[in-house]
Amino acid sequence: MPSTARPLHGDASRAAAALSAPDGRPRAHTARTRAIVCGLDVEPCDLYIVRHAIAAERGEEWPDDTKRPLTEEGIARFKEAVGGLAWLDVEIDEIFTSPLVRAKQTATLLAHGLGNKTSVKTLEALAPGHTPPQVMNELSRTAKRHRIALVGHEPGLGDLAAHLVGAPRPLPFKKGGVCYVAIQGLASRRPGELVWFLPPKVLRRLAR
Repeated sequence: MPSTARPLHGDASRAAAALSAPDGRPRAHTARTRAIVCGLDVEPCDLYIVRHAIAAERGEEWPDDTKRPLTEEGIARFKEAVGGLAWLDVEIDEIFTSPLVRAKQTATLLAHGLGNKTSVKTLEALAPGHTPPQVMNELSRTAKRHRIALVGHEPGLGDLAAHLVGAPRPLPFKKGGVCYVAIQGLASRRPGELVWFLPPKVLRRLAR
């Protein structure tokens, strides 16, 4: 079904053009076949790496950093950003989140916005202070599907994205930004494909 999004300009227009299939339809992922890695049949995975939305500032009101919630502005803006993901036909089977409140709230908004029927699951390795290998090791033991969203924090997500695509330095995430990486399997050591990396501002424009 053709998109009914309004005409785009500037960054959003360029992003939409880059994400369009040859027939002009928006695309969420590239066509890939099952990969053979080191003689093993490995199921390709679509990973959507999501930084939590805008949260309350640290201070006397929130002395425990793990309990800082999203602000009303953060909730409203991320709901719009999820509309951009829907415009791109993004489909997610499993959502894993950091145990921190702001990440859990973001994951719930993502699930509701995409009509996801599965529950949001906590992945301890997505909490601050963990390394990319720790994230992938825990994910490979836990995930049962192959279209997966990971909701967490900086600088860990920037390190994770770089690790997955073989980049020499971290890929910085804005709050509410989403990075889509296609990998050959959760246990694969081969670099994945950076399909797109969109800041929240562009995602909100795609939704309009």
